[in-house]
Amino acid sequence: MVPDDDLARFEHLYRSHIDAIYAYAVVRTGAELAQEAVEETFLIAWRRIGSVPDEARPWLCGVARRVMANQRRARGRRGALTERLVAWRAVDARGGDPADVVTERDAAVSAFSRLALPDRELLCLTAWCELSADAAADVVGCSKPALLMRLHRARRRFESGLALADGRLRTSGSPVPIPVPEGPPYPRRSFCHD
Repeated sequence: MVPDDDLARFEHLYRSHIDAIYAYAVVRTGAELAQEAVEETFLIAWRRIGSVPDEARPWLCGVARRVMANQRRARGRRGALTERLVAWRAVDARGGDPADVVTERDAAVSAFSRLALPDRELLCLTAWCELSADAAADVVGCSKPALLMRLHRARRRFESGLALADGRLRTSGSPVPIPVPEGPPYPRRSFCHD
């Protein structure tokens, strides 16, 4: 029989972190494998509920990262990110012209798809999963200063890729919309802060 406090803790853990862990998994593996990775991540969390730290999101991201690495090794394949991003959409809170939204989304998807996996992962961990620099550094296994430098470079590469995809040069530090996975409405995040 399962103790009530363990069950309540797991239910709270699941409700609080499922969306962020799913978003992280989609970026790393695509929608097809993300659900499986999330299920296994929370299965591991359930089995180890007594040892899950109070600050659970970084721990869950670390577990999900190892689960997805195991998936890649087991399947021996990687899908193209461009195919994975087809179902993604950009959230446009302004309610602007749909053609502009599609154009912006396509530019963001194109720029994001050209980034290396480590850059995509850092942007996802800090924007979608909303991890602090310390927590994200723990997930990827580097120091906080190294993570901040890598994150800065990833943001600049994304911005440069967006400028190429848009066909216009962005010289200001204005906010740049990023693609977000289908599902609950996620808040728009910006990678450019000056």
